[in-house]
Amino acid sequence: MADRRPRDVSKEEIELLRRGIRRHDHFYYVLDDPRISDGEYDALLNRLKTLEAARPDLVTPDSPTQRVGGKPSVAFASVAHKIPMLSLDNCYSEEEFLDWHKRVRGGLKGEPYELVVEPKIDGLSCSIEYERGVFVRASTRGDGETGEDVSLNVRTIRAVPLKLDLEDPPAFFEARGEVYIDKKDFEAIREEQLDEGGEPFVNPRNAAAGSLRQKDPAVAAKRKLKFFAHSYGYLEGMEAAKTHWDYLEYCRKAGFPVPLIITKPCKDPSEVLALYKDYASKRAGLPYEIDGLVVKVNSHTSQKLLGFTAKSPRWAIAFKYPAQQATTTVKNVWFSVGRTGVITPVAGLEPVKCGGVTISSSTLHNFDEIKRLGLKIGDRVIIERAGEVIPKVVKVIAGVRTGKEEDVLPPSKCPCCGSEVFKDDEAVAYRCINPSCSSQIMRSLLHFASRDAMNIDGLGESSVEQLTGKKLVAAFPDLYRLKREDLLGLELFKDKKAGNLLAQIEASKKQPLSRLIYALGIPHIGEKSARGLAEHFKNMKALMNSGFEDLSRVSEIGPIIARSITDFFGETQVKGLIAELERLGVNMTEPERAKGSKLEGKSFVFTGELKSLTREEAERLVRELGGKEVSSVSSKTSYVVIGENPGSKYDKAKKLGLKILTEKEFHELLGPA
Repeated sequence: MADRRPRDVSKEEIELLRRGIRRHDHFYYVLDDPRISDGEYDALLNRLKTLEAARPDLVTPDSPTQRVGGKPSVAFASVAHKIPMLSLDNCYSEEEFLDWHKRVRGGLKGEPYELVVEPKIDGLSCSIEYERGVFVRASTRGDGETGEDVSLNVRTIRAVPLKLDLEDPPAFFEARGEVYIDKKDFEAIREEQLDEGGEPFVNPRNAAAGSLRQKDPAVAAKRKLKFFAHSYGYLEGMEAAKTHWDYLEYCRKAGFPVPLIITKPCKDPSEVLALYKDYASKRAGLPYEIDGLVVKVNSHTSQKLLGFTAKSPRWAIAFKYPAQQATTTVKNVWFSVGRTGVITPVAGLEPVKCGGVTISSSTLHNFDEIKRLGLKIGDRVIIERAGEVIPKVVKVIAGVRTGKEEDVLPPSKCPCCGSEVFKDDEAVAYRCINPSCSSQIMRSLLHFASRDAMNIDGLGESSVEQLTGKKLVAAFPDLYRLKREDLLGLELFKDKKAGNLLAQIEASKKQPLSRLIYALGIPHIGEKSARGLAEHFKNMKALMNSGFEDLSRVSEIGPIIARSITDFFGETQVKGLIAELERLGVNMTEPERAKGSKLEGKSFVFTGELKSLTREEAERLVRELGGKEVSSVSSKTSYVVIGENPGSKYDKAKKLGLKILTEKEFHELLGPA
C-alpha cells in the first residue's frame, strides 16, 4: 500500500518545534523569564498539534502536546518507593536549631562542613521518575514506603520537564520535590469555588493536595500547579553528585526549578539564623507560602556519615516559624448573606490577641466545615492567623466541654429577608434565592461603588444601608436617579455631604468600560479579566453580543468564565439593567490608549509597601500613561518599584540588573500630577 502520510512534514521539523516549545516552557515556568508573548507561544503549540495530527506515527509521550491526556482515574495505583521518602524533624527556635547543629558537629567529629538553606514550601511531596531522560511516573510520598501514582496530573505541571534537558541522561533518574500553588492562583481558585457555592480549599497546601489527587487531569491542569526539586531519589547510570548544592545545580540544568534562596552554602550557623530572621518578614512577600526554612548538610559524604533515625535524616532539619495561634471561646454564630446569596456562618469569638492583632470573629466558611470541626456555640477553640491572613478556627477542644454547648444549625430562613433558604444537593453552600433580598442588594451596591469598580467615594456601608432601608435604591440604576432631597431626608446627610455624594455618582458615569464590567459583579470576573474583556471588545454592546467562542479567545478567559459571562448577559433582567444604565448616561466604552504615551510599552512590578498611594492606585497611574503592571519579575520587566520591606521580587530584580525605582523616583518618572 502506498504511504499516504504528508511528504511535507518531517521528523526533524517536528522535533525542532518541540525543542523550541520546551525551551520557552523553561523560560516561562522555571526561570520566570518569558521570551515570547502568550499568543506567539500558542501559535507554536498549535503548529505542533497540526504537524502531529498529520503524522500521528511521530507523536511521542514527551511531546509538549501530550501534557494533558488520559482518561479520568477511578482510583490511584500504589507505588513502592525504591528509596523511602522520609519526613524531616522540626525545630521552632534558635535554641532548638543550635542543639541540632551541635549534634551534627558532634556526629562529624569536628570535620568542617557547609549548610544549604532552602525555603520550606507549604505543598505536597512528590517523586518524579525518568528513564533515559523521559518522564515515566510520578507519585506522592504516602506513608514514606508506598505512595499513589499521580502521573497524569503531574504531567500537566508546566514546570516539570517531560524530557530532561541533558545530552546524556542517566538510565534512571528520580527527582523529589514539592508540588505547590502560588498564593494568587490559590485565591483565584477559592474565589471560583465560593462563587459556585462549593467548599473552598482552606490553604494553598490543601489546594495543591486536592489538585494533585484530582481524578480528571484536565481539572488538575487548570489549577496552575508548580514544582520545586529539592531532594535525591533513586539514581542509575550516573555518578552521584558530591554535594547537595551540586545536585540542585544538576536538577537546574536538567530543566527543573530549584528553591534556592541564597547564592552559596552557609559556612556558619549564624548565617542560617540571620536568614531565618530575615525571611520571617520577607515570607509574606513571596509568591508562595513557606512555613520555615530547610537546612541540610551539603556534603553527601557527611550526610552518609550522619545517617538516619527511623523517621528522619540526621543531616537535615525543618527550621519552622512559630504558628500564629491562640485559644478562645465561641460566643455565638451569626450568618452573613453575600451579594450572590450565599449564606456564610461567622463565629463571634471572645476577643483574643493573635499574630499581633485582636481577633473577635472568624469565618467558618460553610456548614460542612462546622460539621468537620464538630463545632458548637460555647466551645473552646484554637484559632490560627498564619501568613498574615484572615483568622480561621483550626480545632475544637472538645475535652473541656461542660454540656451547655449548643449545636449550630443551618438557617431555614434567610437571616436578612426571611425568604426560604435553598441548598442544591450537589453544592455545599446554603443560598437565599430572593433577588430582592436587601443584604444581597446592599453588598452588590457596595461592590459597585468600591474603589476598583465605579469608585463612588462616600457610598459606604452606612449610606447604602440607609438608602436600601428607605427603598430609595434597589438596583444600580437607582443610584443615578437620586436627588438632593432624597439624601437630605436621611440621618447621615447634610447639604454638603449630599452634594459631594451626588458629584461622585455623576463622575462615576465617566468610568471606563473595564470598571463597569467589574462593578456588575459577574461571577468569576475580577479586575484583570474585566480589563482584558474591555480592551478586546471595546464597548458593552459587543461584549453582550459575544458568543462562547468569541470570549474563549480573550486572554485568561477559560470555558468556565466564558460560560459565566454568556449566562449573565443572557438574563433579561441584566439586559434591562444595562439599557437603563446607558439611558442614564453611564459610559459603555473603553477609551483607546493614546499612542506615544509616556509609559507606552513599559512594564512595572511593584513590591513592598508604598506610602503615598496604594498599590492599586500606582498600577492605575501606570495604565493611564500607557504602561502595564505585571505580577512577576523577568528580564523583560522595565521597572521594579520598591516600597518598604520589599520581598523576593527586589532580590530577583537586583540579580537581573533591572532598573529599580524608589517610590520618590517612581513619582518623578510619572511627572507632575
